[in-house]
Amino acid sequence: MSAAPLADEPRIPPGGWREVGPFVAVLARIAGRVQGTEPPAVFLTLGRHRRLFWGWLHFAGRLMPGGRLSRRESELVIVRVAARRGSAYELEQHRRLARRAGLSREEVAAIEAGETEPSVGSFGPRELLLLRATDELLADQDLSDPLWAELGVHFEDRERIEILMLVGHYAMLATALHALRVQPDRSR
Repeated sequence: MSAAPLADEPRIPPGGWREVGPFVAVLARIAGRVQGTEPPAVFLTLGRHRRLFWGWLHFAGRLMPGGRLSRRESELVIVRVAARRGSAYELEQHRRLARRAGLSREEVAAIEAGETEPSVGSFGPRELLLLRATDELLADQDLSDPLWAELGVHFEDRERIEILMLVGHYAMLATALHALRVQPDRSR
């Protein structure tokens, strides 16, 4: 039996070519180059369970970047979930992606700070509503009927389903990354 890892050491270290297979290894290498980091530890850790990894990646890709919400809206939700769940890995990853999606540094900081009506930036009604919905979902695992109705004014039904799934997915991912002690990727 091996010794327990330290709090800042991965419980399951990112795998190499043999542990994750050639397809995950190549995908991770490409993703790292695109992001300007080493190959993402999330891929190389979750990729150790290859069958589950590919199902997860397909699902995650349907939410972001392949979802119905704009990239800016998706990143706003993801950064909020990562901040509320204390996911250093996801925050580091999605700060960069949020900036690429058009959120300013000040807007990202306001989202992370938990502001529900940030005074910085140019958050529109849909974005403010997304922040409120994300906060309520994380706090209650539900939405009040008035908030659900308000979402219906700004989002079609498929988008409302996607919002629920996006928040739930990134909350689940934050839990897995925290429990596995996956460390943020280093910049190249």
